[in-house]
Amino acid sequence: MFERTNENKVLRDPVHGYIHISYQVIWDCLNTKEFQRLRRIHQLGGNYMVYHTAEHSRFSHSLGVYEIIRRMCEEVEDISSSLTEFEKIQVMCAGLIHDLGHGPFSHMFENILHKNHEEITQTLILDENTQIHQALKRAHKDLPSLCASILNHTHPNSMLSQMISSQLDADRMDYLLRDAYETGTSYGKFDLERILRTLRVSNGILCIKESGMHTIEDYIMARYHMYWQVYLHPDARSYEICIELFIKRYKEIRKSIKIEALEILFEPFNSDNFYLMDENRLFYGFQQALHCEDETLKDLANRILNRILLNWIELEEDSSLHFEKSTYCVIENCKDLNCLPYQEKENPIWILNTKNQCIPLSDCSEIVRALLRMDINHKKRVFYN
Repeated sequence: MFERTNENKVLRDPVHGYIHISYQVIWDCLNTKEFQRLRRIHQLGGNYMVYHTAEHSRFSHSLGVYEIIRRMCEEVEDISSSLTEFEKIQVMCAGLIHDLGHGPFSHMFENILHKNHEEITQTLILDENTQIHQALKRAHKDLPSLCASILNHTHPNSMLSQMISSQLDADRMDYLLRDAYETGTSYGKFDLERILRTLRVSNGILCIKESGMHTIEDYIMARYHMYWQVYLHPDARSYEICIELFIKRYKEIRKSIKIEALEILFEPFNSDNFYLMDENRLFYGFQQALHCEDETLKDLANRILNRILLNWIELEEDSSLHFEKSTYCVIENCKDLNCLPYQEKENPIWILNTKNQCIPLSDCSEIVRALLRMDINHKKRVFYN
């Protein structure tokens, strides 16, 4: 038996109503410095410069993922009966801490650190000196390695990884609902309650009862609309590009101009340094750069602090229009962006039919078949001053 909290903890949440915590290890993980750091990381990167209420953090999203997984473990009979208490603890902990490795402005920062957030998350979990490792280990000596194995899909029970990272997982379900709520957009909504009611397990694989298929179609369409209307918004990308250009420029001139707050970006990676990499530090660095001698760095800092975005246009991929190479000119191909709402080749969403057979979603849904036939956008965006 795992230690319970002295009372059931409840945290108010605009998406789920309440987040419920009854295990001490979850409460201990929440109170580590590595998890608290997520309060200082925006969930949507540069999107809060487009949707002014999108101020939510990776902290709130991570709690939401945990809550959906907790509900799966406790309310979905097939899942509850097929997992031991220890497996439930493992997947709830892994869901809670799955985003520890996100840097400032979330996914954008991976382009700067040249490390993906999943890799950093596992490093933090397995580093014996981190508070998160110690909190997990106090509950069970193998819990850090088991949580890491869930996140890197090597756990012996693959269903635990499916619950956090698959085509139908707690991560996607929370960020769609939360991001729709925080941006004030309605097309990211879907019926979470219906999904949980129709979720089943067949031969160790998560699947949906055939009667719940139309809810899954809504979920996939919500993802499609959120990608094109929110996640890939060109103005949000323009803001992030300004930050990327700022860091690139600072790297070029840092031998002659020192901005102390930003030097940590160029030190060897370790868990202590990464803890200090948050948006507060970067904004302090941007403020310091307003007074430096380099005009380009000053201009980029001003753009970031005061939302003076780069212009952009969208062109066909084979367009012959020429742009002069400059510090401010960035060309990106839309087809390179991960914007497909459903990718069945990776791991399909399974539908459990009335004969207790698991069938890929595309074999049952005309809507999904149409999405899979859809041409990827082959346009390119040019960002310029």
